[in-house]
Amino acid sequence: MTEENVPTLYAWAGGSEALERLTEVFYRQVVKDELIGPLFAGMDPDHPRYVAMWLGEVFGGPARYTGERGGYPHMLAHHLDRGITEPQRRRWVSLLMDAADEAGLPDDPEFRAAFSGYIEWGTRLARANSQPGATPPRQAPVPRWGWGVAPPYQP
Repeated sequence: MTEENVPTLYAWAGGSEALERLTEVFYRQVVKDELIGPLFAGMDPDHPRYVAMWLGEVFGGPARYTGERGGYPHMLAHHLDRGITEPQRRRWVSLLMDAADEAGLPDDPEFRAAFSGYIEWGTRLARANSQPGATPPRQAPVPRWGWGVAPPYQP
């Protein structure tokens, strides 16, 4: 496989349909969870779709989150002063990984390594940015996440 024909993580995952399925499964569990459910009390019914849009853009899909939701500054605003704890961050990650299985996202090691790499990185930033007194940059591009060192295996 040459670099020119390596699919984006977005395409490999199954596009917007797969990511929307992922976030629907995920947030059904989140709202019932005693540790992180309270963080999402009063959640906009469209929140799962917005998170799918964010993930889609991050993983190389269309820039819909930037165009329709305001990009990084809008995402950042949802995390400021929330005081996310490390146990809450870990639960979020764990539930998302379970949702990826249930939603049928690809389970090949290369995809899951790249996917979990972004989820770990992003949730650690979200936790840091959510702390009282945190001063993250207010303007930044939406990150673009790729395969890292292991593109998809295709025999």
